[in-house]
Amino acid sequence: MEIWDNPACSKCATARDTLAEARVPYRLRAYLTEPPSVEELTEVLRRLGARPWDVCRTGEPAAVTFGMADWPRDDESEPRWVAAMVAHPELIQRPILLLDDGGALVGRTPQALDEAVRRTDR
Repeated sequence: MEIWDNPACSKCATARDTLAEARVPYRLRAYLTEPPSVEELTEVLRRLGARPWDVCRTGEPAAVTFGMADWPRDDESEPRWVAAMVAHPELIQRPILLLDDGGALVGRTPQALDEAVRRTDR
């Protein structure tokens, strides 16, 4: 499993601790310093079954500056959202868990973390 991790994020710390306690092996990706490409983020969105605005932190200063909360949320606007999130990875919700089974979860809740543990091949 790969975790898109921000070391300063409490939700990321909870995900790391939960997986470590369950003895689930994981790799960390410091996505703020190792941002995804457009292709990678697009694939992660596919794996999540989500649209970019579903996992965008629209309250972040960059998003506020860009006025992203008011951007259209339609097929034609999707590339604009993805490009902004790649250029400013702090806009990407965290932690994102890329599961070895090909799925992905946003690991912000205990339920999502429990599901990640259940879906892990150990």
